[in-house]
Amino acid sequence: MAPIDTRIIKSNDISKDDLMWQIEYNPQRCTLCGKCAAACTFNAIKPDIERRRKVYSEGSEPKPNVKWITEPVIKQIVRTNKNCVGCGMCAKVCPNEAIKPVYNDKHRMNVKYRAENAESPKRGGRTNLHTEGRTLDKIKIGRISQMTDPSLDAQRHTFDLLAPFGRVLPPEQLPFVVKDGELEMEQSGPKTQWIYPIIIGDMSIGALSTRMWEAVAIATAYLNEIVGLPVRMCSGEGGMPLKLLKSRYLKYMILQIASGHFGWDRIINTMPEMTEDPAGILIKIGQGAKPGDGGLLLAKKVVRHIQEIRGVPKSDLLSPPNHQGLYSIEESVQKMFLSMNSAFKFRVPVAIKVAASTTSVSVYNNLLRDPYNIVGGFFLDGIAGGTGAAHEVSLDHTGHPIVSRLRDCYLAAVHQGKQGQIPLWAAGGIGMNGTLAADAFKMICLGANGVFTGKLILQIAGCVGNDYGKCNACNTGLCPVGITTQNRTLVDRLDVDKVAENIVNYFIATNTELKKLMAPIGNSSLPVGRSDALVTVDKSVATRLEIQHVC
Repeated sequence: MAPIDTRIIKSNDISKDDLMWQIEYNPQRCTLCGKCAAACTFNAIKPDIERRRKVYSEGSEPKPNVKWITEPVIKQIVRTNKNCVGCGMCAKVCPNEAIKPVYNDKHRMNVKYRAENAESPKRGGRTNLHTEGRTLDKIKIGRISQMTDPSLDAQRHTFDLLAPFGRVLPPEQLPFVVKDGELEMEQSGPKTQWIYPIIIGDMSIGALSTRMWEAVAIATAYLNEIVGLPVRMCSGEGGMPLKLLKSRYLKYMILQIASGHFGWDRIINTMPEMTEDPAGILIKIGQGAKPGDGGLLLAKKVVRHIQEIRGVPKSDLLSPPNHQGLYSIEESVQKMFLSMNSAFKFRVPVAIKVAASTTSVSVYNNLLRDPYNIVGGFFLDGIAGGTGAAHEVSLDHTGHPIVSRLRDCYLAAVHQGKQGQIPLWAAGGIGMNGTLAADAFKMICLGANGVFTGKLILQIAGCVGNDYGKCNACNTGLCPVGITTQNRTLVDRLDVDKVAENIVNYFIATNTELKKLMAPIGNSSLPVGRSDALVTVDKSVATRLEIQHVC
């Protein structure tokens, strides 16, 4: 037997078994239309030919003959930089169900990628590790008002579904005086807006496509002006299009100042031409998906119009992990003061956003002692929040669940007797299972004034990714449905009107569901801090959150 020439064996080459997603292809069903290869934005499959051995016989007696034939097929490309992400677009466009991606639970891409590229893999989406159960799913609304405290009629009763964005003064500090038997304001108080308790969360210019941004803005305006729901939308980092900054719809937008300050000069320079004040300013210190790690927008998504809006060259945009100029809680208060005084002259509430962590309560405690009464909100973002791009190690292994941090912040305010003065807004996996109303209601009962959500909005728009490794390729600029890409061909796949309609419909449904949850407990206004309405069968959750344990 001839010895094996080991020089031809390359044991370190990546193989199909190493890939996270494998293409399952049935050539008998394939009509070779080519739609699957055309729809794949990641170049993970290609038309190819295979040489096959065919044995046949002719005549009445079997006399095996062999011939070689070549057949056209669709093949999966096996390499680390063009691997399938499982988006399923090939299966979506195939007329004969001849092809589909299949998850390989024995993949080794987490090892192979690092070994071959000497860098951490990056991706979008949420953490893909699900080692704990979801706390919000373990909580139920258990207190139902009946004969002694009648419940309300969700269909006929009037409900006040408004949350504060801006500093709320306690009664003894309200600047009112009585003159000639009438109540008058002696001086102006902090600016406070009363808005819908669900904000469309910050998603950056550049992270989203132009058409997706347009769709969200259209939906926000429609919800306010036609439906009558005062929903607000946060700009995210990177500024805004000039047309929106100069339009009357700016009053529905919360402008974000993130640690990179990208696009902020554009906002300041446009102020003389603004016809409306924005709904608020949000200073982002951190986010829940990658706390302690700065923002990231890869160069492939920094196209010309993004360069103009953000005022940057075509390169990877990495926001610093800390906010420039904010190195203490006291400085953050001063920064808010300066932002309001120099930019909008106290006409606009200013809030701060931080990532949930063991230090969050300390920050909130100190903000509650703000002597200037200018801190307009505390936005707290948990580990289950999403992002357009991050190192996978940050997404999966840093952060803090939102529920217990929110509860701790609320109870800290109660301990000081200052609950409700600096509104608490929470996020991080809100509406993860499509249950936005239920999640928001539970968070409000635990102490939040409202919630904000971003990833859910993308799912409403048609995102094909999930939290179990499917797609999660927002960072590549190759989003197959045109949501998180700047590629014009891919962006055209997104139907702006349909996306806006879906967002509007979802909020209308959510509004009905909120009333359906408030009515049984007898609340006609938001049940902030009404933890007595919640129960859980999980004793550890009951103990940690100080809610009723049931079985």
